[in-house]
Amino acid sequence: MSFSNPWKSYHKVATQTASPGQLVLMLYDGAIRFLERALTGFAFDDPAEFNASISNNILRAQAIINELNSSLDMEKGGDISINLRQLYTYFDRRMTESNIRKEQEGIKEVIERLTVLRDAWSTMLGRQTASQPQFDSSAESVLAAVGA
Repeated sequence: MSFSNPWKSYHKVATQTASPGQLVLMLYDGAIRFLERALTGFAFDDPAEFNASISNNILRAQAIINELNSSLDMEKGGDISINLRQLYTYFDRRMTESNIRKEQEGIKEVIERLTVLRDAWSTMLGRQTASQPQFDSSAESVLAAVGA
């Protein structure tokens, strides 16, 4: 008899029922979480654990950032899409450098910048939910930029 992991079940339902805007927020959260885990890898004394922990978590964060980048709607998003594409490309480069050199600085920088994006995204979603009329048109353009 096998028991399913309740966290996996919850996560599956959450992703299947989330709005496109909420999914972007979840992706930001996931990328930040994997990068924080990569930072904890620097504490390992065993070289195999050190390298595997850092590399695997950076690769997971990069996969999320690359998914966000590929989902940008460059036609509808205008300048917002262009700026996000540049940021995501920069993040990918910094993570690659940090992974190759096994340096924390790039990881910390990407966490800091992703956290700013994540918090801004969360604020935008909160305001959109509150249906503030002056916010609706700008929120729609941002959502269009990310293909949401």
